[in-house]
Amino acid sequence: MADGIRIDKWLWAVRLFKTRSDAAEACKSNRVLVNGTTVKPSREVRTGEVVSVRRMPVVYSFRILEPVANRQPAKNVPRYIEDVTPQEELLKLEMARAGAFAVRDRGMGRPTKKERRDIEELLAEFGELPDMETDE
Repeated sequence: MADGIRIDKWLWAVRLFKTRSDAAEACKSNRVLVNGTTVKPSREVRTGEVVSVRRMPVVYSFRILEPVANRQPAKNVPRYIEDVTPQEELLKLEMARAGAFAVRDRGMGRPTKKERRDIEELLAEFGELPDMETDE
């Protein structure tokens, strides 16, 4: 076992990302924090540090139990990480899943431009969609 391991490699090894390049891109996009600080993909992590991964609408938090460099089978992952995600964050996920399917009466057809804007405004309030309008 190494004393420290690159964050992108560790995120991939414990199956938080499907590929190492996805993990590196998340680090570059400031979606990965270690102990509350944004990191570059080359940052080394050690035992006991808390890694937060932002996946809208939830920020997942994990404590490193043991740094590992090789990709692990899914059943072995709990040996290397502890999920410390607050319950409030998990509730955000449940709320997003519950409201994921908008109900539209049969025969109503496509939403009008006004209805679409109202829907986008409502979803933007919940942080599910980025603001669609740009001021250029």
